[in-house]
Amino acid sequence: MLKGYAHRIAKINLSTGEIDYFAPSEDDLRKYIGGRGLGVKYVFENGVDVDPLGPDNLLAVLTGPLTGTQAKMSGRLVVVTKSPLTGTITDSHMGGWTGPKLKWAGFDGLLIKGAADKPVYLLVENGQVSIHDASDLWGKTTHETHEILRKRHGEDADVMAIGPAGENLVKFAAWINNDERASGRGGTGAVGGSKKLKAIVMVPGDKSVYQPADKPAWKEADKRALAKIMDEQYVTAPRKGGLSVYGTNVLMNITNSIGALPTFNAQHTSWEKAVEMSGEAVREHILVKDNTCHACPVACKKMVEIHLNGKPIRFESIEYESAWAHGPDSGGDDRTWVSYSIYLCNAFGMDTIEAGNLIASTMEATEKGYISEEEGLKFGETQKQCEFLEKVAHRQGIGDKAAEGPAKFMASIGHPELAMEVKGQAIPAYDPRGLKGMGIAYATSNRGACHLRAYTPASELLGVPYKTDPIEWRGKAELTKLLQDLSAFTDSLDLCKFSQFAEGLEEYADQYSTYVGIKISPDDVLKIGERIYTMERYYNNLAGFREGSDTLPERFLKEPSDSQGSEGQVTELREMLDDYYKLRGWNEGVVPEEKLKELGII
Repeated sequence: MLKGYAHRIAKINLSTGEIDYFAPSEDDLRKYIGGRGLGVKYVFENGVDVDPLGPDNLLAVLTGPLTGTQAKMSGRLVVVTKSPLTGTITDSHMGGWTGPKLKWAGFDGLLIKGAADKPVYLLVENGQVSIHDASDLWGKTTHETHEILRKRHGEDADVMAIGPAGENLVKFAAWINNDERASGRGGTGAVGGSKKLKAIVMVPGDKSVYQPADKPAWKEADKRALAKIMDEQYVTAPRKGGLSVYGTNVLMNITNSIGALPTFNAQHTSWEKAVEMSGEAVREHILVKDNTCHACPVACKKMVEIHLNGKPIRFESIEYESAWAHGPDSGGDDRTWVSYSIYLCNAFGMDTIEAGNLIASTMEATEKGYISEEEGLKFGETQKQCEFLEKVAHRQGIGDKAAEGPAKFMASIGHPELAMEVKGQAIPAYDPRGLKGMGIAYATSNRGACHLRAYTPASELLGVPYKTDPIEWRGKAELTKLLQDLSAFTDSLDLCKFSQFAEGLEEYADQYSTYVGIKISPDDVLKIGERIYTMERYYNNLAGFREGSDTLPERFLKEPSDSQGSEGQVTELREMLDDYYKLRGWNEGVVPEEKLKELGII
């Protein structure tokens, strides 16, 4: 029996209340690993024609074989489903301790279908799942829900919950856990809301049952991985200026300085006031504690405290993407109100990236006269944007249309060009005119605009796995494919993406081989990743995303950057796509049958 797995998955039908259990097949585990890969297979098998907010859509909550083990940075869990925001397959990961505690409760994952008649939550404990009434929790924030359920089931329990946004089917609603880590992108929280599923509670059991297949070899593999993570040449090391010191927001000043920070809804590529929301400013003014996730020596999580109307508000945390979206991209430099805007997204259960893009596009639309000043927002109206978010979460007034997400909202007012999105999902905090790898990575991402399918800034800014010029488009297709395949594998283990800032193919292959007990090579890592990435693309093809779907907002293709470091640059997307499709063996984004057969998908 393969090690690292509980060999137990629960199938839950909320319409009937039936719960069954099964062990995933060894063939599936070998081909798709776990986590993202296994979730993609299950969602694919569930069918591509399902309504994302209908009872037949599958909500897959899964761990990987290294989740909750001694492996460094292994505190991850993934939610895989058909996205109500994009109509694509989507996977969204959360850190903290939720994934490990699901594994320690005796499960590799939960496969949830149907829809309850009234609000419910799931209790996962001692290898069993039970369904409980959540009527008293409906309408409460994620924070309130966490507090109530941990009092009810013990402080050692971990809770992931939706807030009012998920209940009201906001298309970018998120799952938030009690460490304020989010499965944020793609509207996975709205899928929970459509099923009347308010929360999942994990009560951990005996974690010692998970042991490596080859303990001596595993210890050496783990030692080598840790040495890489702690190496002073990498941003993961606990040194001045790294993730341990400033968190993810270490990137704000760096990206801004090279003209690759989209600001004022990506009308510009830098802003002198972006420094106010940087990791350096956060550490100096509002940081109160450095926290960490399970088995993580990096500790990039930052707990902050702000004071609003004389009341202290403490939360985790002002991540780079969130700080950018609610700050510079929306013209906001008031650290207190920008922070509160992020806090509200966590409380209501909304993706901070999508919400920030929604705010920014609404601001541009208002200033151009497409939305009335009474209903809309102007750049820098940070206090008013907090009021706007509350309307969105509860679908009140203009918030009802806005709750569909920036792509559909801007289209509804006749100006889709104001939404900085790909396949219906809004961009994160990297302008592809200043970081060309992000251009091809956004366009070819299977879940819509995303930096985490292939984090090319690792190469363009940090020199990992090798250094490339940020404004050179040549070679970025090769880099993107490499990182997409690698990320599909590591997301299936399920390890934190930041491990890629230090670890490479050898480290991942060795950790998997020695823990699970299946010997694989670095080439196998990429082949498995390619299989997973290609299955996602095949799902999207069948769902209607075919030739021409891999594109970017016109702004990035035709409006040159206006900032030092990237001034005059646009994104050479067509040239990169030609290279990329050739490398993938795809026909203008469509997977041919021979590629599916080659990878064992059909």
